Amino acid sequence: MKITKPARAPEQRKRDLLVRLEKEMDVWVATADTDGVPCLVPLWFVWHGECLWLATRLTTPTGRNLRDGRRARLALGDTLDVAIVDGDTEMYAADEVPAAAAEAFLAKTGWDPRADEAPYMYFRVRPRVVQARNGEHEMRGRYLVRDGVWVV
Repeated sequence: MKITKPARAPEQRKRDLLVRLEKEMDVWVATADTDGVPCLVPLWFVWHGECLWLATRLTTPTGRNLRDGRRARLALGDTLDVAIVDGDTEMYAADEVPAAAAEAFLAKTGWDPRADEAPYMYFRVRPRVVQARNGEHEMRGRYLVRDGVWVV
């Protein structure tokens, strides 16, 4: 495939990423258990308060890995237009989750894990590193967040 567009400026990448975080519904969530066995699943998410919020059950490998490992790698898009977020996770029970985050999740997805029969946990993923690139020609300048701070 021939690249015909110039690389986006970092400021444009940040704007594009923020739009994507508002509009996209699913994110790939990569975790590992204590033995290093990887797990990769898509989950609904919401971008709220400079963090991504997910919901899953502790009976799933992802739920246990998020709880125990307290880290995740999230990915949006495909290999030609990808955003990757490495973040630290915090777990909240349905009765402990900040109301604004739970309401934002409900507004975006149409689903309220707090009202589900099965016990769901919320996980806040605070970005430590964020990369965004649209093709090989955007490898330079792909880091938008480092050490939890926007660099753009």
